[in-house]
Amino acid sequence: MEWRDQGILLHSRRHGESAAIIEVFTPSRGRHAGVVRGGAGRRMAPVLQPGAQLDLTWRARLEDHIGAFTVEPLRSRMAAVMGDRLALAGLNAVVALLQFALPEREAHESLYRHSQNLLDLLGDSDLWPLAYLRWEQVLLEDLGYGLDLSRCAVTGVEEGLAYVSPRTGRAVSRAGAGDWADRLLPLPACLLGQGEGTDSEIVEALRVTGHFLTHHLAHELGNKPLPEARQRFVDALARRSLR
Repeated sequence: MEWRDQGILLHSRRHGESAAIIEVFTPSRGRHAGVVRGGAGRRMAPVLQPGAQLDLTWRARLEDHIGAFTVEPLRSRMAAVMGDRLALAGLNAVVALLQFALPEREAHESLYRHSQNLLDLLGDSDLWPLAYLRWEQVLLEDLGYGLDLSRCAVTGVEEGLAYVSPRTGRAVSRAGAGDWADRLLPLPACLLGQGEGTDSEIVEALRVTGHFLTHHLAHELGNKPLPEARQRFVDALARRSLR
């Protein structure tokens, strides 16, 4: 069995004396693991960093074997985050969530494109937080837990949307909320694609997407806790919003 593709490195861990087991996200093979011979050595270890763009060839005797990767580096993204704690926290959040959420060996081509585009924006501190929020929306959508913010779930109107149902993920207007408003999640304008989105607004919006990541996606995965890397990124962004 053999295939070749590009991919984003999600995780690498030492295996034996000099090898490494890596997990990558590819457009046609999804999240996929394999052994890299010499991957823990002096030449390869600096290449196998989270977020790296790799050219990959995978070989195995049988399809269900872990197999072995031959790896050629295409682009490192570590230079974009060196000295930038927020960017580093964001990179770690993206790769951790992909590793957490994606089923093995299942293609998610649209999510892959969005993930690659997001990681290519690393280092642009003005654009990246809002792009990250959009990416979490895409992640939820692609995995079947998307938010429907097009119109009010109660009245059907498209104006005056102010809340999100924590159960259905549908938008609710102020008029439609009525006495139930205190049981709904606030709907920041940046989740609707309105405005540039200040850091504080994005943090509020990430609390909304975080609710669905925790109580819907993670619940279906056996109530596993979300990766701590995501909360570290949200906390770092919240600190920046106070400056």
